[in-house]
Amino acid sequence: MLRPSCLIALTAALAASVALPAKAEQVFNRIATFPVASNLPAAADKKAKTSAEIIAATDDGKSLVYSDSPYGAVGFVDIADPKAPKAGGLVKIDGEPTSVTVAGGKVLAGVNTSKSKTDPKGNLTVIDIATRKVEASCDLGGQPDSVALSKDGKYLAVAIENERDEELNDGAMPQLPSGNLKIVSVAAGVPDCASIRTVEVTGLSEIVPEDAEPEFVAFNDAGEIALTLQENNHIVVVNAATGALVSHFSAGSVTLENIDTKKDGALNFSGKIENALREPDAVKWLDNDRLVIANEGDYKGGSRGFTIFSKKGEVLYESGTSFEYEAANLGHYPEHRNKKGIEPEGMEVGTYGGQKLVFVGAERASLVGVYQDTGAAPKFLQALPSGIGPEGLLAIPARNLFVTANETDLIEDGGARSHVMIYERAEGKPAYPMISAGLTDRGVPLGWGALSALAADPETAGKLYSVSDSAYAAQPSIYTIDATQTPARIVAKTVVTRGGNPAQKLDLEGIAPDGKGGFWLASEGNSEKLVPHAIYRVDDKGEIKQEIAFPTELLPNETRFGLEGITTIGEGDDLTLVAAVQREWKDDPNGQVKLLAYKPKTKEWAAVRYPLEKASKGWMGLSEITAHNGKLYVIERDNQIGTEAKVKRIYGVGLDGFKPAKLGGELPVVEKTLVRDLLPDMKAATNGYVVDKVEGFTIDKVGDAYVVTDNDGVDNSSGETLFLRLGNIATIN
Repeated sequence: MLRPSCLIALTAALAASVALPAKAEQVFNRIATFPVASNLPAAADKKAKTSAEIIAATDDGKSLVYSDSPYGAVGFVDIADPKAPKAGGLVKIDGEPTSVTVAGGKVLAGVNTSKSKTDPKGNLTVIDIATRKVEASCDLGGQPDSVALSKDGKYLAVAIENERDEELNDGAMPQLPSGNLKIVSVAAGVPDCASIRTVEVTGLSEIVPEDAEPEFVAFNDAGEIALTLQENNHIVVVNAATGALVSHFSAGSVTLENIDTKKDGALNFSGKIENALREPDAVKWLDNDRLVIANEGDYKGGSRGFTIFSKKGEVLYESGTSFEYEAANLGHYPEHRNKKGIEPEGMEVGTYGGQKLVFVGAERASLVGVYQDTGAAPKFLQALPSGIGPEGLLAIPARNLFVTANETDLIEDGGARSHVMIYERAEGKPAYPMISAGLTDRGVPLGWGALSALAADPETAGKLYSVSDSAYAAQPSIYTIDATQTPARIVAKTVVTRGGNPAQKLDLEGIAPDGKGGFWLASEGNSEKLVPHAIYRVDDKGEIKQEIAFPTELLPNETRFGLEGITTIGEGDDLTLVAAVQREWKDDPNGQVKLLAYKPKTKEWAAVRYPLEKASKGWMGLSEITAHNGKLYVIERDNQIGTEAKVKRIYGVGLDGFKPAKLGGELPVVEKTLVRDLLPDMKAATNGYVVDKVEGFTIDKVGDAYVVTDNDGVDNSSGETLFLRLGNIATIN
């Protein structure tokens, strides 16, 4: 008979042997993308500018409601099935909706009806959700910017901004009339217009106290309203029931070191800004005593991060450069608009599975940071790719959903439309990022973006190279990628130099190893910008050792759409560089482009013509070329985005039929075969809209194929970089 102590030990051992596996990590992944233009009426101009700005949800979390300021409407999205959102239609409004919230069966929208900045006007419009009819409106006596409903549904807070005219005296303040806070009593979702109270907030701030510009409102569980005065760099806390001031304090300033401060076409994290005013936009409560702000900046400041305050004004946490560094590591740093860096603007807080999470939207980086509130320093969990300019953030914990409203609509430029994006929290791994970098030995971001080509190392499987294009013209770079990691990792950056200095007048679009530790680089020329069409050879340190200019037979017929990829075939004296020209030049038949061939030994140029697919919209062209096992692989694509994208494909050209002819005469046309339609891969990768620039393709030493997209340096782009692993070329050929 076992003694009790032995029995306990045996029971513990058996329990340990059948212990349940650890619970898998809970992460957010995007499950659907909804183009806001899908909500336009059938008879409407489909090119009309639309936008999703501030977004809310019905009580059951099955419908979304958003403000569409450019179109003058409130929009609805059916997310009963969040993976297949459906257009719910629009309600046109007489004015400009700036913000929305939901109270029971009603939508409460702040609407700007101002005719001028000096005579601001606006109202609170009530829309019945069931009938989609405007039922009533309350005059607010000024221009509303943000609305929020108290947790118990009894009060509505409205930030009356009365924004300044930024064209007048360079936007200098004061510009009266001043703004204020309105508190409206609400019963059964219906506001009582007669109950509206005005809380004056002038005279509180240290900066232009006579001209308060309220920006954002939020309620805590105690019925207190946090109000940001963005341009005044101030925060006010008000008791909704009494209208009494609870506290107010300056948002303060931050000194930032090792940041990129110059719009110079280079990613250099070595600058400094002293005493940058936080100038908060969005504010949310973490609990009844702590609030968190997004420090966007608008007037003279912007500190590029977010801050947690106590209700009394004590700084409990300052993010400093940490969020900006996370964005830069993902290739999302907006160098072309870096006065305010990534520009945190939107903010949301939600509790999922017992974890209180903080969501911070970076408008210029088109990214949302997800943090866990620990009571001390928040813990960074992941970054979510968003559409261009995330403005409204919405947590729906009851359905494990998170939603972003992305305001930017580039229809006038032929770019991406405004989108609503839906994410689900579930067990698994983040689908994004697909490629990233870390910090350097200096503790700053390596700095990357606009990956415009791919090439494989001839000796090491999974070791790849890429280059940046003209988005970073002052710092053209070669990136070394370790594709054996997930996500793929950019492990080194080599700046291309001429005479020891960063080389100028380059637009790198192609790269191929030269077999001697260096590379052949293809640069897309543009004579209007004095950028030559050329091929360059660089050593392992990136120094240009040889420049190969285009021959006179080519240049008279040039356009700005030049080389978009380079590869090598043969070796020794037979080594040939093969480069793809993106679009037709003046001497090409319509629908045909050149594949150029150059022999370094004899300095001879030759070419063939490649037949393009017909574009249903926009243009068609080539963006990459690579040689492998007797075949040339090219990427052929249109220049369309989202639902308009039709052709993102890999074609193959057999080398046995690749017989270049001398320039100046008749050029043979090669035959092509479809290898892979990339549209399904791109749609499935992160459930986002299809991006334009599929620009890199390569096959490594063991035959594994990779594709990368160019994010344009986050310039009028979502900033997303897709790094696709297609598997072994033998299985997709």
